[in-house]
Amino acid sequence: MRIAFLGLGLMGEGFTRRLIDLGHDVTGFDPVAERRLAASAWGVMPAETPAAAAEGADLVMTCVTTTDDLEAALFGTDGCAGTMSEAAVLVDFSTTVVARTKAMAGQLKAERGAGWIDAPVSGGPPAARDGKLAIMMGGDEADIARARPVLDQLAASLVHLGPVGAGQVTKMVNQVCVLTNFVVLAEALNLAERGGVDTSRLQAALETGYAGSNLMAAMWPRMMSRDYAPAGYLRQVLKDLDMVHDLAHDLQASIPMSTQAAELFRLMAARGHAEEDGIAVLKLFTGEAV
Repeated sequence: MRIAFLGLGLMGEGFTRRLIDLGHDVTGFDPVAERRLAASAWGVMPAETPAAAAEGADLVMTCVTTTDDLEAALFGTDGCAGTMSEAAVLVDFSTTVVARTKAMAGQLKAERGAGWIDAPVSGGPPAARDGKLAIMMGGDEADIARARPVLDQLAASLVHLGPVGAGQVTKMVNQVCVLTNFVVLAEALNLAERGGVDTSRLQAALETGYAGSNLMAAMWPRMMSRDYAPAGYLRQVLKDLDMVHDLAHDLQASIPMSTQAAELFRLMAARGHAEEDGIAVLKLFTGEAV
């Protein structure tokens, strides 16, 4: 299948390497020339513009930083919307603003007849590389059916949640659950350490109760050993939580715990930790180099 991929950062690299290993032809665009050059080393055919990347593609996949970046790649100068056919489907892996996602999907359908799937993911670059992502999809059944043979190759979990926008809302729910609990786990670990608990044994003590969760299994050992991997940039955490806040405002939903978590992450960033992993919020409670 002929695939255009827009956005060749860490996640884009994971995606495109897997797609090429699976035998797909991938043309890629990124506004950073060095990324295009690097991607050519693992088999991506580099394009100078989004329009050039998307020409003749069956699927146009996007993984960009912001909603503004996505809109520019689609409808800006040399945007890919101008070369997409009505048979094409756009699959957006980015985390983007729900209302603008819906508006852009409507514009693409009206102007080009092309379909749209919002498909934000849970899992980092290694999961993208290994086809082990959780992909949350919003869109029409017909569009998803056309994209599913490829998406099945990228995901351990692939769930259609409703019309366009439903994937983005689900991603926001995911961020509420995960990022708010980063703070909860940091508080819990701080209490345990101060209370003289052997924290290497605490997870086993809790695993049969409600506290024993997949999140704790993944994050507690990393927090305990201060293994703050750089993939989870705090600035990305804040961007996502700001989007959660905006969505909650639009839906008139109350999220006081998530709001408080965002303020703690913001305090971390203000103290010079914007490039660190979100789980390093533990430092606020322990006084470690903050």
